[in-house]
Amino acid sequence: MSSSLLSSGPQLSQSCEPSLPCCADGGSQLSNKAPQIIGVRVQLEMHALWHQFNQLGTEMIVTKAGRRMFPTFQVQISGMDPAAEYVLLMDFIPVGNERYRYAFHSSSWLVAGRADVAAPSRMHFHPDSPARGAQWMKQTVSFDTLKLTNNLLDDNGHMILNSMHRYQPRFHVVYVDPAPNSHLNAHRNFCSFSFPETRFMAVTAYQNHRITQLKIASNPFAKGFRTTDPQEWVGNSRALTMWCPPEGTAKPGEKRSKGSKTSTIIFQFLPHPQFSYSF
Repeated sequence: MSSSLLSSGPQLSQSCEPSLPCCADGGSQLSNKAPQIIGVRVQLEMHALWHQFNQLGTEMIVTKAGRRMFPTFQVQISGMDPAAEYVLLMDFIPVGNERYRYAFHSSSWLVAGRADVAAPSRMHFHPDSPARGAQWMKQTVSFDTLKLTNNLLDDNGHMILNSMHRYQPRFHVVYVDPAPNSHLNAHRNFCSFSFPETRFMAVTAYQNHRITQLKIASNPFAKGFRTTDPQEWVGNSRALTMWCPPEGTAKPGEKRSKGSKTSTIIFQFLPHPQFSYSF
């Protein structure tokens, strides 16, 4: 991955990563992507909140049973072919090759040595995949069912991460090509996006007390931990309203419409040197 993707600073939206064949920039690479992919744009939701966390050094809890991310990874998508079908998915790649420890006396993260052996890498498919572009573009796409775990033997499909290591989430858009020989053009049918402000340190317990305070102040599911004095909160982020169903379930009164739909998706990613992907 290009180091520019790991630099700090605000970034509201992105086209393809510079380190991947780019579907949105001009030049010779433009013809390498399918028309259904070439114009896709992605904008990160709750950017201001992500930026607040990033300034402090975002931490995400990993547990054996799996823990949801907060802030939740949510995006707005534009530029899709409304009639074409797409699969949306996420993965996480390590930032650097180091393991860290938190120095409480200086309130900072320090390199503690070389990174542990990379955990088995997985892809998290959005539960509504595949769906037409019109459906993806009409509302915010939320990965609120995604969970992080440090259990190397996890069999629930959670994303396996090493504690005290830094990670960069990546978001992938894959066009479901109906052509019988689509596997021959797999490299043309996907595009990947990265937002530097969403990088985080995986931890089993929050290290920076300011991160703890900001999570309590901004997470609607942490209201039981809040002080009654808003002046003691860190930041002024508005509480977010969302409903997080358990895996494999729908909201009350709703039926899963995608349960019986299957599709074969073939695509290729530039491999990360530490990863061997499993689906």
